[in-house]
Amino acid sequence: MREQAGHLDPKAPLVLSTHELGRRPGSMRKVERTVPAPADLGTEVIAVPEGSDLVLELRLEAVMEGVLVSGTASGRVRGECVRCLDDLERDVRVELQELYTYEQRASTEDDDELHCLDGDLLDLEPVVRDAVVLALPFQPVCEDDCPGLCVDCGAHLAEDPDHSHQNADPRWAALQGLVPSGDDAQNPSDPREKS
Repeated sequence: MREQAGHLDPKAPLVLSTHELGRRPGSMRKVERTVPAPADLGTEVIAVPEGSDLVLELRLEAVMEGVLVSGTASGRVRGECVRCLDDLERDVRVELQELYTYEQRASTEDDDELHCLDGDLLDLEPVVRDAVVLALPFQPVCEDDCPGLCVDCGAHLAEDPDHSHQNADPRWAALQGLVPSGDDAQNPSDPREKS
């Protein structure tokens, strides 16, 4: 969707000024900063916690159409293993590349996916959000071979690999009385002896 020119707050952590670039194609500047992560930067099971450090290493380049932003965003994600429900933490680093068009040029484009400059300001949050969310696993696991939890009692199977239950299939329960068990199987009694 096309971003409408709004009133971006130049003090917002993910709003960058392109004023130093001017509108001269070929001008470039590097931006390195650590900002607090915005809310909801991830999914319900794994995300960059709100307010935690998000490190941006960016290159802003003036081009004919606008400003090309490229670089990386990195931070620490926290979540829960979907198999064993243990907490997990790991680093995430995503590549960013986005063209922010000058407003007058964006108004003539047919593409609804354009990001537009608001004066000399650009909002990096939607681009960072898209890149981070797409980089996160849909079903995070603590280890690739995590065995999870026992479906019967909830025991942590990684701690007890030999854990098992002797559950009879309820469909066969009616047949269990027909098979002698224990001592009856070893010393079957002759029915003629009872007469």
